[in-house]
Amino acid sequence: MALALSWISICGWSAERPNIVFIMSDDHATRAVSAYDDSLMSTPNIDRIADNGIRFDRAYVGNAICGPSRATMLTGMHSHGNGFHSNEWSEPFDGGQQTLPTLLQKGGYQTAVIGKWHLYSDPVGFDHWQVISNAFEQGTYYNPEFRSPNGVEATTGYVADIVTDKAINWLEKISTSEQPFFLLYNHKTPHRDWLPGPQELREWDERAQIPEPNTLLRNLDDLTNARQDARMTIAEWMTDNDVKLSEGRNLTPEQSELWNSAFAEGNDAFEQAEMSAEAEIQWKYQRYIKSYMASVKSMDRQIGRLLDYLSQNDLLDNTIVIYTSDQGFFLGENGWFDKRWMDEVSSRIPLVMQWKGHISPGTSSSALVQNIDFAPTLLAAAGITATQPMHGVSLLPLLNAEPIEWKRDLYYHFYEDPGFHGVARHYGIREERYKLVYYYQLDEWELFDLKTDPDDLNNLYGQPGYEAITRELLRRLEQLRTQYGVPREDPPVPWYHGPLIRLLEHLLKLL
Repeated sequence: MALALSWISICGWSAERPNIVFIMSDDHATRAVSAYDDSLMSTPNIDRIADNGIRFDRAYVGNAICGPSRATMLTGMHSHGNGFHSNEWSEPFDGGQQTLPTLLQKGGYQTAVIGKWHLYSDPVGFDHWQVISNAFEQGTYYNPEFRSPNGVEATTGYVADIVTDKAINWLEKISTSEQPFFLLYNHKTPHRDWLPGPQELREWDERAQIPEPNTLLRNLDDLTNARQDARMTIAEWMTDNDVKLSEGRNLTPEQSELWNSAFAEGNDAFEQAEMSAEAEIQWKYQRYIKSYMASVKSMDRQIGRLLDYLSQNDLLDNTIVIYTSDQGFFLGENGWFDKRWMDEVSSRIPLVMQWKGHISPGTSSSALVQNIDFAPTLLAAAGITATQPMHGVSLLPLLNAEPIEWKRDLYYHFYEDPGFHGVARHYGIREERYKLVYYYQLDEWELFDLKTDPDDLNNLYGQPGYEAITRELLRRLEQLRTQYGVPREDPPVPWYHGPLIRLLEHLLKLL
């Protein structure tokens, strides 16, 4: 079985231990990465990594929400295994457990994390850390604050630029060392509220029109209660700040002037127009998707800066470069924005990797892979053995263009309810063709045939002709839960969490 290959001897891979640059963005859907065929936009610098290495076409997360996804990346464990189930700020991530950076650090690597952290605890296992800071660890797009062992630092500028400045500064400081390095280079972009950088504001074109998804105006009345009850429609839950009817937060006077030059005229036209409900959704969608894409463009340019630095300093010959996101995102599908669901658009992530001499340029893989695999893969490449087993497996056997047997089921589990957007708790299994999802608080099921229905539109659960595959998936789902040791009961939720979330959602709508 191919998965057993993850523990093969890796002496041939790591005769000279590679440097590792791990680039993680926030909420970046594959439809906004031009390395993937159905992209809405161009991302030439992310594409450079794919062109020089491998593109994974079926990469997924096990819990599509920011903090838990990052905890999984660090530990190689699903949420129940690493103890970080949701973005609950009262239960910070336990950095004392086995993690990728701690193992690399003990193995002789210089380690750093710069940018978004979102785990509510100080980073452990890093020689250097500077992470975006505020109460919810989201920070601001303009003039963000960073915290480090030296305290909190105020900055002036755009967040993607500043994160990149700090990353390059750290690389310059360690440039004379002979130790390999691990850099976790984390972008805030393109998290809500999708603020474009200065260059994109200067280039803003109100007349540009982005194609709408076919399901932008979809009626959800005949779907599960889980889908009907969610609070994530563009029509009802996008704020003025989201669609730039109000000014971006934390701007200097010069930044404010640039902001108004981009959006004021379009805002005036919107306020004076008499739009139908459908036309207003379409207008909001255009503002949303163009802002989202523009923020991605701002980030992609900075990723290019970092890649240029690595190239100009002859660091790419023995450096693994990975680009991925903490989850995907709804870009208007179902009339929605946000993530959280096991749906393809929110649980599927971009994943591209280059490693000169080990990955042939232009390689692609259709293997089912997951973010639990990141830590085992990088440890294997570095020749370091984990002290405790991880849920994930090494992807090294997939990096060669030669086909191998790779048969695998993926487990998904979303816990954050009550939570923002009212997405019901659910778990499920994703295999080669089918996906089975259980909303266990509501006792509702969904079954999708991803070969004929890649967009998760037609629920086949309980339909004639699907009894056998349903029984088989139920068996395999239970097998996965046993394999990963998933507890029968979810962790308790603080009593105040639900009311506080609804209050915050209400206040957000008023902004």
